[in-house]
Amino acid sequence: MDRINSAADFDRLRTGLQSDYAPDHPWITVCGGTGCRVYGSEKVWNAFRDEITNKNMNATLTYDLKMTGCHGFCEKGPLVVIRPMGIMYTHVQVGDVPEIVAELANGRTVERLLYSDPKSGEIIEHEHDVSFYKHQQRLILNLNGILDPFRIDEYIALGGYTSLEKVLGSMSPEQVIAELKASGLRGRGGAGYPTGSKWEMCRKQPGEIKYVICNADEGDPGAYMDRSIMEGNPHRVLEGMTIGAYAIGADQGYVYIRNEYPLAVKHLRQAIKQAQEYGFLGTNILGSGFDFNVNIKLGSGAFVCGEETALMASIEGRVGEPRPRPPYPTTAGLWGKPTNINNVKSWASVPIIIERGADWYADIGTETSKGTMIFSVVGNINNTGLVEVPMGISLRELIYEIGGGIPHGNTFKAAQIGGPSGGCIPAQHLDTPIDYESLTALGAIMGSGGLVVADEDTCMVDFARYFMQFTQEESCGKCVPCRVGTKAMLETLKRICAGEGQLGDMDYLLELGEEVKRSSLCGLGQTAPNPVLSTIHYFRDEYEAHIVDKTCPAKVCKALITYSIIPENCTGCMVCLRNCPSDAITGTKQEVHVIDADLCTRCGMCISVCKFDAILVT
Repeated sequence: MDRINSAADFDRLRTGLQSDYAPDHPWITVCGGTGCRVYGSEKVWNAFRDEITNKNMNATLTYDLKMTGCHGFCEKGPLVVIRPMGIMYTHVQVGDVPEIVAELANGRTVERLLYSDPKSGEIIEHEHDVSFYKHQQRLILNLNGILDPFRIDEYIALGGYTSLEKVLGSMSPEQVIAELKASGLRGRGGAGYPTGSKWEMCRKQPGEIKYVICNADEGDPGAYMDRSIMEGNPHRVLEGMTIGAYAIGADQGYVYIRNEYPLAVKHLRQAIKQAQEYGFLGTNILGSGFDFNVNIKLGSGAFVCGEETALMASIEGRVGEPRPRPPYPTTAGLWGKPTNINNVKSWASVPIIIERGADWYADIGTETSKGTMIFSVVGNINNTGLVEVPMGISLRELIYEIGGGIPHGNTFKAAQIGGPSGGCIPAQHLDTPIDYESLTALGAIMGSGGLVVADEDTCMVDFARYFMQFTQEESCGKCVPCRVGTKAMLETLKRICAGEGQLGDMDYLLELGEEVKRSSLCGLGQTAPNPVLSTIHYFRDEYEAHIVDKTCPAKVCKALITYSIIPENCTGCMVCLRNCPSDAITGTKQEVHVIDADLCTRCGMCISVCKFDAILVT
């Protein structure tokens, strides 16, 4: 490929590529995100390639084949979408490929592979009609299921790097910052600080050496938003970083990403290489005289390295521990130089804002929370996956319209939003808009976009214990409040779940939690108590049941439940007896069996194998 040395070169290149990647071009697209690859999408892609070659389908239909990034609807993978019609097939296996190809040649669909709505049972043919996609507003993820992330030409043809051309050709750094400020974009990594203001502070710092960093250290349980963006459209992130570097006055950038994300790292490396070859990175970008390079720094999976000062320490080769602030990174960051750190989603939003304009972007969302937010929706919900929605959407719409509701007709109980340090929002607040201020008022945080749904069968005490155990294990141990305080909170929660709770435990947790929040050094400790504080606030009755009544209403905490056999339902089939791992069940054939409570480990095996609903849990 030839290096682009001017705006004119870029325009000629893009015009020449557009016909190859026209929106109406026929494609068979296979999801190549990590989730679908786990289900075997690479084998499905290979099967399509072989089938198309063997049947010489191109001689009659001219369909091309490509592997894209994550489509978002991960639980339905491997996903295959026939474009431009948008016919979506779910759970596609290698054996399904010949039938799909044959029916495609005849202008028909394979109905058994189409999406079935979990609420209505309706068979839906087109991707855009599926409720999971229909109610989203995809700005950052709009190309994830369309382009091949390994092809920079495709990104260019679909509008990529035009924002960078616009900035370098017709905007001053101050104008770029003003546009970002006017858009209302706030950091998508957790704190929600205004992005444009952050850039402005960094630009105003003295000195010629400045840095920009992309924080791709995504460690929340169940969260994979940043990973999927880097896998599916790494060039958009690089374009945003380059625009930011120009505005701030930096010539060096770093992407800090987890080593556990091999596919994202692979695609990012390829994107950097291609961008350098074309001249979107390196020296004299697009003939503008602006220089900028990006390096990758692989993290080792420490959750605390998502905190910006710990992240910079890791890049510098030191132990990933936070330091007190101020000074803030915009004043004294990487190697003591002014540094601007933004999340993957923040950087990926920048080219969109420059392309469409600040006013257009500011019209999306609420008065104080602009644009869209990407959530990884997991847990007790029908449609798990990545969703991008406008700020201000209600939790009800997110869970019941996009998420398809709660499986098995169960009742929604709470949503843990904001990752392990977020808070739990109960059912009475389902209609609260999802924005920074509203979530804070409820004792939760936006975080980076993790959202875990809990249903009626979830024990909220055990739920809080799980997240507290995660944050306690991930504490770097540098400051006493976090190191000791989170451990003391965890031990108290363990005692309560074990039936050893004491009167006064809730007051102790509330007092200690507030102190840990107030005095911890970094954001990990300052937010770690949120799950405990919010569950005590909204689900005090469950804590009281554990402590006072020594029962677990959700029948989750093993020490507080008892398994027994319902005599009138037991047929004496002996299946439960043969499968009990602790030999706690006795009885003879065709006689009522008995469970010895002292030997029973509450593993649940008897429930799973009994066909007569003869096991009672109290």
